[in-house]
Amino acid sequence: MKQYLLSIYQPDGDPPPPEILDPIMQGLATLNDEMRASGTWVFHAGLHPGSTATVVRAGGLLTDGPFTEGKEHLGGFTVINAEDLDEALTWAGRMADIVAPLPIEVRPLA
Repeated sequence: MKQYLLSIYQPDGDPPPPEILDPIMQGLATLNDEMRASGTWVFHAGLHPGSTATVVRAGGLLTDGPFTEGKEHLGGFTVINAEDLDEALTWAGRMADIVAPLPIEVRPLA
């Protein structure tokens, strides 16, 4: 089996109010439980806002904020085991339905 990274990108700014965020978080918890039960789930993590990031460059140069300036940042990720890209895309599609309209990026791990 290969491992794939499912990345969730979210807009900068405050999180949505509880009446919107709570059902999303419950949906993700249910999906994670299904992935665990199937042997697909490896681990997941949510990240603090991009404003908490520090970028380190060669020569010791440090800058505040995410690597790139943008209107979105990596909000969290899940690593899964999948037979192939098609299976990984199926799980990512289910995740995308839960967090819509946020995109899910799927990448194989090297």
